[in-house]
Amino acid sequence: MTDWQKMTAVVTGGASGIGRALSLAMSRRGASVLVTDIDFAGAQKVAAECGNKASAALLDVRQADAVQACIEQYVHAQGHLDFLFNNAGIAVAGETNEIPLAAWRRVIDINVHGVLHGVLAAYPIMLKQGYGHIINTASLAGVGPAPLLAPYALSKHAVVGLSTSLRIEAALKGVKVSVLCPAAIETPILDAENPKDIPIPWAPDMRRFLTTLAGPPYAVEKCAEETLAAIERNVSVIVLPGRARLAWRIGRLFPALVEKISRAAVAKERLDRI
Repeated sequence: MTDWQKMTAVVTGGASGIGRALSLAMSRRGASVLVTDIDFAGAQKVAAECGNKASAALLDVRQADAVQACIEQYVHAQGHLDFLFNNAGIAVAGETNEIPLAAWRRVIDINVHGVLHGVLAAYPIMLKQGYGHIINTASLAGVGPAPLLAPYALSKHAVVGLSTSLRIEAALKGVKVSVLCPAAIETPILDAENPKDIPIPWAPDMRRFLTTLAGPPYAVEKCAEETLAAIERNVSVIVLPGRARLAWRIGRLFPALVEKISRAAVAKERLDRI
């Protein structure tokens, strides 16, 4: 079992959702946590909830230099880095042909480049240490189809590919890499709207649509606890909850079945537009 009392962790996108839940769960175990987010007030609030071994930092993961500086400063203060949770992300939904290029670029900038910036900042530090664990948040949409969420799926497939590839390289040098692929989790992103500055004519009701595809949203606290347990076991691709793991395995064996179910869900959701 991990001796969390001695552990240090940086969490991006820590002001809400999975990032907040992970920060709180690690803090309860005694770890030192740096909660980062573009929402600095939110990050400060979460750090206060975590206790006196937690701190907060303003961080826009799209800025490589800022990510580098943030992680290096934390390591300088703590002396080492055990975990990096590349968790910051956004979703854009709608019909692929109606989503402007600007929206695709924003999703890629945050969900892909943001993860890459974290990896390029933390991985060299962990190589020098000879240990460390990078956990990149992807999604069930990163290991299967996600219609009406094509930009999100594109970005999360990229995160899965980066993570599983780096894991093999890193293992030979003492560094671990995992990728978190949850189904719908009870977080604010389920009720979030598309970016207001990039007009998209129509989007599905995300909560309703994802519930149709993958079942009721899973409690974020349970997600965090199961994630940390999987990290302790050094699981490569962390798919949760259990029903999502089953769906993932079935999808790998019977992709046509998943396609059929997904087509039906899309058709049902499109009725709301008529």
